Order: sequence, then structure tokens, then C-alpha cells
Amino acid sequence: MIRTIIFDFDGVLAESVDIKTVAFGKLFENEGAEVARKVVEYHIAHTGVSRYDKFRYFYREFLGRELDDDTFRGLCRRFSELVVDEVVKAPYVEGAKEFLEEHAARYRFYVASATPQEEIEEIVARRGMTKFFSRIYGAPTGKDAAVKDILERDPVLPEEALFVGDASSDMNAAAASDIHFVARIYEGNEDIFRSLGCARIRAISELKDAISVLEGQG
Repeated sequence: MIRTIIFDFDGVLAESVDIKTVAFGKLFENEGAEVARKVVEYHIAHTGVSRYDKFRYFYREFLGRELDDDTFRGLCRRFSELVVDEVVKAPYVEGAKEFLEEHAARYRFYVASATPQEEIEEIVARRGMTKFFSRIYGAPTGKDAAVKDILERDPVLPEEALFVGDASSDMNAAAASDIHFVARIYEGNEDIFRSLGCARIRAISELKDAISVLEGQG
């Protein structure tokens, strides 16, 4: 029986993936249209990866320049300025708010996000969601490490835990600890999960039925 549910945030609880896609493109638009296009395409293909790692990759692979500390901090600051208020205002994924409200007494909820720790805590707080979660994990803590920490803290058996995500990194984090995984599907990530053997939902309103299927399989 599922006792613990770990949620990614962007694209799983909030419809905020496009906000960050636009922000990445805007940050690199002065490097030319081709670089901006590559940046956006890479982000879309690696939505669950920390912006810290993405910035380093962009400079190394697309710009062929060293990313010094001052530039790195400036990118992080400008990115936050572009996205935080917009993510706070973003609509919930269909059924997400209702699921949290209706099932808070039944499950222990966690967030495991690639968003920086202070930023994801601020976003969750400003949206009035903190009360739902036992703990919130953000970068630099990786999702693999977050899942392992949750299993130890609860404590909970792997078969009693579920990760709901929208990226291959989410699925990999679940697999690393042998917990259940459900993919939230939307137009931008359908190809990622098309051939992968995992449960898929298009809205969190479908999650209860997906959990029933997983528990029946156990």
C-alpha cells in the first residue's frame, strides 16, 4: 500500500514548465538565435535537471567559454527574477490542489524539485502549499538523494513510496531506490515516456486511480 508520495513541482503540481522554457531562451537571446534555440531544446529535453548544471553545460558546449563565478551568480539571479513571481501565479495542474487537500491525512507528501532550495520553499510558501508537505527538497540536493533521504526519514519501504514526475530524471530517481513511478504527461514530454514502461496520467485528478492500479499489482 502506498504511504508516501513524492512530487516534482513544475509540470506536476503547477503548470509552470513553459515559464522556465521562456526564461532560458531570454537569458541567452543575446548570444544569437542559434544558441538560444539550442538552450531551449536542451532544457525541454532535460526538464528535471538543475539550472546550475544547465548553465555550466550551455557555456561549455554551446558557447565554448568558461563560466566564471560572477557570471554564474548573475545568471542564477536573473533567472530567479524572471520566474519566481510567474511560478507563484501559475495555475495548478488539473486536480493537484484537490488531491493534496483531500488526501493529506492519508499520505505523507514531499516535493523533490531541481529548483534551488530557497526558491522552491519560497514558491511553495507563497502559494499556500507548505502545510501539505512533510519536507521540500531543492537543488543542490539531487532527486536520487532526496528519495533516499525520504525513505530513511519516514521510514518507509520502497514498495510503499511513489514518485510523480514529468522527466526522465524523475523516473531515474525513482528507479534508483526501487520505488513506484507515475509520469505526468503533457504535450512537451510525450515522446520521453512513449516507449517507457511506466504508469502515465495527464492530470493529478487521475492519480488516485493510478495508485489503485499500482496497489493491485502489488
